[in-house]
Amino acid sequence: MRLARNLTVLLVAAASVAACDPASPPAPSSSVPVAAPATSSTVSAAPSGPGRPAACGTDFLAKLSVREKVGQLLMVGVTDAADARSAVRQGVGGVFIGSWTDKSVFSGGTLAQVAKAGKVPAWVSVDEEGGRVSRVPGANLVSARELARTMSVAEARAEGARIGKLLKSKGITVDFAPDADVSAQPADSVIGDRSYSNDPAVVTKYSQAFAAGLRDGGVYPVFKHFPGHGSSSGDSHLGGVSVPPLSSLKQKDLIPFRAAATSDAGIMVGHLTVPGLTEPGLPTSLSPATMRLLRTGSGYGAQRFDGPIFTDDLSGMKAITDGFSVPQAVVKSLTAGADVALWISTDQLGAAISAVEEAVRSKRLSRQQLDDSVLRVARAKHVVRC
Repeated sequence: MRLARNLTVLLVAAASVAACDPASPPAPSSSVPVAAPATSSTVSAAPSGPGRPAACGTDFLAKLSVREKVGQLLMVGVTDAADARSAVRQGVGGVFIGSWTDKSVFSGGTLAQVAKAGKVPAWVSVDEEGGRVSRVPGANLVSARELARTMSVAEARAEGARIGKLLKSKGITVDFAPDADVSAQPADSVIGDRSYSNDPAVVTKYSQAFAAGLRDGGVYPVFKHFPGHGSSSGDSHLGGVSVPPLSSLKQKDLIPFRAAATSDAGIMVGHLTVPGLTEPGLPTSLSPATMRLLRTGSGYGAQRFDGPIFTDDLSGMKAITDGFSVPQAVVKSLTAGADVALWISTDQLGAAISAVEEAVRSKRLSRQQLDDSVLRVARAKHVVRC
């Protein structure tokens, strides 16, 4: 996700990503366990992907219809508590709290109640990077660049823990932070001071520390914007954006993401054109080659990434909307290999669910790929623990 100043409510999209249809909501069920807090201590119990038994998650998957599975792969921006509850009751895996969302959702345990409104506990996400990208009252977090300039790595982790505890107290479970981009852009540019440094080693240390702090505080971190937005030609809110070729990204921009791939965290893919990587007409968020690069790690010296892959906002950025409707973009992102498609309003939720269902029926999205993504999300939520 990028800057909120480039967006307007529901039409021009909110910051960073990091997405009612009038269909009748299903009744909530208690048949799926409630998610445990995302803490360092609960994460270590789950073995890595390749080592899991073949039957892992089978019982969980058997409780969900295809439509319910599809919903788990969607995260939508909401305007208020009623909008959020409606989305969760329609089966979405998560809701996004943006700059346009009624701030009363942060009080009275509202968001914790929203998360429990569906058959599977929903993620509640926000952009809380600090500096210009801050959504939560009381955060008072400096920008990433200022944090790296004025604090030690240990202090950065402590700041992450403070923010994590604050977010958790308000019912937020996912923070689309830290920004792992390597950038020397001016402070107020699209990445700018959202980046810790133009030195990949500094970005790696500080992004890892802040993410660990968020986990200490009970919130799930998501690194962004893979494969690196720090040397971009522009702002993807405003149109197509290119970055240096893959061969160059490997030398600098991708270095922090090598460490992120082994973290207990998600990774967000941006909307970028990368020479030597992306297919013609497809930004990274819709690119099978990009998803394979991240998932396997073999193309940039990283280990396999088995956590959830999130897209950046698919509805408020012209890098996407100039070529695709929201349902089209959602289908393309999931078939490419993303696990969570994110956009900033509930307006096209029903249409997007139906479009992905059709992709499953037509086998553009295989049942195996659907189930694999659902289980990645469920493990990150700790509703599946194997």
